[in-house]
Amino acid sequence: MTPAPTILSIGDTVVDAFIELIDAHVTCKVDTSNCILYGVGNSANAAVSGAKLGIRSVLLTHLGQDDNGDKSVQALADAGVNTNLCLRDSTAKTNYHYVLWYKPERTILVKHEQYNYNFPIEIAKLTTMPDWVYLSSLGGGTEQYHDDMMEWVGEHPDINIVFQPGTFQMKLGRDRLAAIYSKSNLFFCNIDEAERILDLPESGNRDHDHIKTILASIYALGPKVVVLTDGPAGAYLFDGDTYLYCPMYPDCAPPLERTGAGDAYASTFTAFYAQGLSIRDCMMRAPINSMNVVQHVGAQAGLLTLEQLSDYLAKAPEDYKVVEI
Repeated sequence: MTPAPTILSIGDTVVDAFIELIDAHVTCKVDTSNCILYGVGNSANAAVSGAKLGIRSVLLTHLGQDDNGDKSVQALADAGVNTNLCLRDSTAKTNYHYVLWYKPERTILVKHEQYNYNFPIEIAKLTTMPDWVYLSSLGGGTEQYHDDMMEWVGEHPDINIVFQPGTFQMKLGRDRLAAIYSKSNLFFCNIDEAERILDLPESGNRDHDHIKTILASIYALGPKVVVLTDGPAGAYLFDGDTYLYCPMYPDCAPPLERTGAGDAYASTFTAFYAQGLSIRDCMMRAPINSMNVVQHVGAQAGLLTLEQLSDYLAKAPEDYKVVEI
């Protein structure tokens, strides 16, 4: 692999408070310490994932000037993330989400705070230019922030872009964010989200011809490589020439909780791709981190080191492979 690149992850950071439901009874109160996870969120999860895999990982995010912000920054720093661009806002609180957890599934109650976003000033704090920018979930009211970001990217054409859109970014629509789609080197979402982005009804259709049509339609928006995940059913990829499929790595035990599985997939693929591995090799490695994440509570506890992931890959069953569809 090439020397470790620098990946700048950009997006909102949150505190996740897990509330476990058993037969509709709350068994885990939000004031129980092991149910509250600090320094999480799509981009924060990606930053931690990259750091564990040997990437030089920087996170640009906003948090409140409060105890939750303090604990989040400390958690990120402890995970090996460069937190120099974890910006503190005295006028807002740190994002705090509730995760209703029932068996392996969860529903996240989301409320994004309004921060004083100012991309030109924020990015000036960088000491060196990143090789990659990993953009994911940002809250409402950040339209100008996205515009400023893409203007900066246009001024630095050597920087590669990864786009894993969050809910608000999908609501903004593909036309409003056309510049981001068109300049993305890698694009990730799940199949249902892709249908939403394309203004298609959520079909539940997993026929390969249907999936290939969706892949091609997202590719037509501009990303060089499109990856669509489908939970335990695996993931699909299109790079303009070839349609590929890889199953998920077999679970070592029944999944405990699925938060962060998609983040683990996208960030792991990105980390290896940024170091020069082929798309097939990346597709083989990304599901391993997703598999291990769902064995733990939250999006980060199950993230693997490079050595751990390589060990799982060496033990993969013979039918775990990438195939053309």
